[in-house]
Amino acid sequence: MIDLYTAPTPNGWKVSVALEELDLPYTVHAIDLAEGEQKTEDYLRVNPNGRIPTIVDRDNGDFAVFESGAILVYLAEKTGRLLPADIKGRSLVMQWLMFQMGGIGPMMGQANVFHRYFPEKIQPAIDRYQNESRRLFEVLDRRLSESEWLAADYSIADIANWCWVRTYKWSGVSVEGLPHLRRWLNTMKERPACRRGVEVPFKVESALKDEQATAAFSERARQTVQR
Repeated sequence: MIDLYTAPTPNGWKVSVALEELDLPYTVHAIDLAEGEQKTEDYLRVNPNGRIPTIVDRDNGDFAVFESGAILVYLAEKTGRLLPADIKGRSLVMQWLMFQMGGIGPMMGQANVFHRYFPEKIQPAIDRYQNESRRLFEVLDRRLSESEWLAADYSIADIANWCWVRTYKWSGVSVEGLPHLRRWLNTMKERPACRRGVEVPFKVESALKDEQATAAFSERARQTVQR
């Protein structure tokens, strides 16, 4: 059994989607980021960085793993799935996983901060992160024009990137003119495990439905990024 400490964010969804894909039993512990539950002493004992997600593998001596990318690799290696064993196949998956960890996630995350969460609208910063996110989307589109998946087969790299890219509207980044990326987004969305995973720890309704909902969600997120 695996304990999953998480919140409804792209990084959190990466792990819950992987757990669903791998059909691993897990118990969900929802962490309220706005209330600072990720900074409690109990939580810091399993994740010294005070972020989500974290897993504790009860079947492996209560072994704790933090950092979403590291968790994906751990789960893939634990099950022998979603990450090839051969050195070239493994490297290809790791390259696209690191692409998300070092590019897609940080750039979209900063786009969210400046576009949605900061009360002051600093347009050069907004442009910088939205434009870089779009450039990275174009890299994905180019790759997906020659391959059904980011690596040779469906893998943790697809899970990691999808959980972020699917939130492009919130980041204010367009996917127009990127047909291969849109095809992949739609294919991922139809996977039952993906649909289940993004409802963990609970289903989040779109905050883009009306201005009041958008403002409320942004204010709560603003409290989170300041912790």
